[in-house]
Amino acid sequence: MIKSKSWNWDINTQDFWNIPSEDLYYYLDIWSKNGYKKFLDLGCGLGRHSIFFAKNGFEVYAFDLSEDGIEKFKQKIKDDNLQISVKLGDMLSLPYDDNYFDCILAYHSIYHTDSSGIIRVLNEIQRVLNINGEAFLTFNSKNNPSFYKESNEKIDANTIVKTEGNEIGIPHYYANLEDIKILLSNFNIKKIRQIEDIYEENGKIYNSWHYFVNVKKQTST
Repeated sequence: MIKSKSWNWDINTQDFWNIPSEDLYYYLDIWSKNGYKKFLDLGCGLGRHSIFFAKNGFEVYAFDLSEDGIEKFKQKIKDDNLQISVKLGDMLSLPYDDNYFDCILAYHSIYHTDSSGIIRVLNEIQRVLNINGEAFLTFNSKNNPSFYKESNEKIDANTIVKTEGNEIGIPHYYANLEDIKILLSNFNIKKIRQIEDIYEENGKIYNSWHYFVNVKKQTST
């Protein structure tokens, strides 16, 4: 299993990472109606989603590997006078009790590992998620051009490590639909979407593909 490596938030400074994803407005509404309260932001980064849920009445727990990201996030919590439990650590071993959370978000975070690591972190998500609780997860799609870029280092059949750009040295696991269904076979899959994002940067057009998956913990596995 490859060693986890955190993001450098002094390099990744785009406003994107401070603004809640539009998907989370939907899940905030649905999870509120479900009566969910305990929310885990797994791979919280700078805390955009933790802050969003905390301001809307959830009991929020945030977890990330990046020490500098956590420090920046804690300052935001202080500035906004919020109550959020923040922990630093590796997603491969979560410091929470079994069946602890009603809902879990892992937004562009858990795919930063290899084929062994993704299984382990999904087992951890299943362990800490409450019976009938839900999670919203994102995965890199094998349709991503970066998966086939020759300059990246290939670790296993589904994993590369980037060798340039803002994510040098960080592993990325990629999946297709069959992989997703196998990985999540112990969950009830409620919804799977595959989305292509197209964006412009420094005059060049780029695209990226991801799976967005909503799962529910089964009453028995």
